[in-house]
Amino acid sequence: MRKLLLLSGLALSLYVNQVSAQAKHSFSLAPSSFMLDGKPFHMISGEMHPARIPKEYWRHRIQMAKAMGCNTIAAYVFWNYLETNEGEFDFASENRNIAEFIRIVQSEGMLAVLRPGPYVCGEWEFGGLPAYLLRTPDLKVRCLDPVYMKAVTRYVERLSAEVKPLLVTNGGPIVMVQVENEYGSYGNDKEYLYALKALWEKNGINVPFYTADGPTAFMLEAGTVPDAAIGLDSGSSEADFAAAKKQNPNVPAFSSESYPGWLTHWGEKYAKPGITGIAKEVKFLMDTKRSFNLYVIHGGTNFGYWAGANSGGKGYEPDITSYDYDAPINEQGAATPKYDSLRALIASYLPKGRKLPPVPKPIPTTTFPAVTLTPFTSVWQHLPTPQKSPQPKTFEAYGQDYGFMLYKTALIGHKSGKLVITDLHDYATIYLNGKYIGKIDRRLGENSINLPKDNFVPNPVLEIFVEGMGRINFAQAMIDRKGITDRVTLNGMTLMNWEAYGLPMDEKFISTLQPAAPEAGKPGQYFKASLELKAAADTYIDMSNFKKGIVWINGHNLGRYWEIGPQKRLYCPAPWLKKGANEIVVFDLHQTEPATVSGAATMD
Repeated sequence: MRKLLLLSGLALSLYVNQVSAQAKHSFSLAPSSFMLDGKPFHMISGEMHPARIPKEYWRHRIQMAKAMGCNTIAAYVFWNYLETNEGEFDFASENRNIAEFIRIVQSEGMLAVLRPGPYVCGEWEFGGLPAYLLRTPDLKVRCLDPVYMKAVTRYVERLSAEVKPLLVTNGGPIVMVQVENEYGSYGNDKEYLYALKALWEKNGINVPFYTADGPTAFMLEAGTVPDAAIGLDSGSSEADFAAAKKQNPNVPAFSSESYPGWLTHWGEKYAKPGITGIAKEVKFLMDTKRSFNLYVIHGGTNFGYWAGANSGGKGYEPDITSYDYDAPINEQGAATPKYDSLRALIASYLPKGRKLPPVPKPIPTTTFPAVTLTPFTSVWQHLPTPQKSPQPKTFEAYGQDYGFMLYKTALIGHKSGKLVITDLHDYATIYLNGKYIGKIDRRLGENSINLPKDNFVPNPVLEIFVEGMGRINFAQAMIDRKGITDRVTLNGMTLMNWEAYGLPMDEKFISTLQPAAPEAGKPGQYFKASLELKAAADTYIDMSNFKKGIVWINGHNLGRYWEIGPQKRLYCPAPWLKKGANEIVVFDLHQTEPATVSGAATMD
């Protein structure tokens, strides 16, 4: 017994392997440590998100974390990924089977920490909240607003049914569940936090809970729950842990998000913080036997329209498609120098004679030579039946959550001059009588453009083609509806009588596109080609020769690209490819001429 108590978390991870086949275990909170089956447990956790990883690679990524020295996997659950339409849950398609992910964690002899939200942040669209909530005009989130809480209750009931059999109390690997996320950075409704915890308990979640907040007094006061462990984002010093102890001396504290890397927005340089800071932090946590979670050990990809956005001092800051995060395990699943360094550091705390598991073999990659994509149709030739309204409405008001929307009106009165959109969310290309005039970019704080005179048309037609990018996922600007959120004026005159054409550009829509020669030189075109591959293997599609848009491979949405960078290559996993011909479709907001793409083995 005494010898076991003195073992490091890594030796204890072997203990987890030995007992994981038993029916049930206990996991509890002592004042200064986690307790597994009555013995102190040093949690060394690596975080990854099943929604950002093709399901075929779940086990590989979990094995990579284990080989780096982790004994636990932490995972965000994104509510909006599971309930895209109100009341319709999907726990089966693609990579949505949360229970299966957790079962793989257990089969690898590891424990699990569940981070189910309902709000998670995570650089994910709307912080994980479903976009359908925004159809309620006066919605308030992350509080006891009745509309919000009705939806939250439905989600908690449904997710609990999926994960309850996998709790450690029922023989599963889930030892702890988070209550909300970093609430002390947002609000101070303690009754909301208590109601959430009670809701999980009512639905059979009977493992310990924890909260996660920055290690400052006001965040900890507003964001903690009395009998829940205190997570620190991050806990890197004795002062941080002292702040947690001062808030509640009766529960353990741990570093719930220790950051090996960081996020990147469009138009920035890649965030690459290096190894020094995280190595120092991990050494401190290992030396003091404090539990911790690496956020993230593997980031993955914001496929489709799922990348979120921030709203800091620079205004609107949309996240890139890649969630590589400069993490120890890169976007494609390969070990990085940071991985090797942290693995060696953690392994140095193993008892003599103990070794970490071998690092799994890398996932194969492939490249392909340049392939020319040619225009095959345009957005203008696939417009749906419009919805009419006196003034333009948001995407959500028209019943659309993601993608694009075309707003159209005839100019009566003023025909030229200063056009102002109040407020545009997020990026628009402007057309007058079918001619491209220019763009308006929320990211740059733009909201206006000059319309030239057209003396040959009595009532010129104005078209505003809007792309809704990622919804803000953090802090006070989270109510981030898409499209034209108020009005459009021309020289101060409010423009009326609009037609709105909804273009969600989902996989079903893309599969129905029919060839039709697009108008030469007019932006808003789809490009298409066939990629011939000798074998299906991971690759990166280099989009350097295109401007701004979306890529689909065999019907799978790889996400956004943008010439402003820094990301110029989109990750394409092998399970979405096949030997022989593969169809690539690109929608670009600006490109009008044929251009090439090629395959690369790495992100840059």
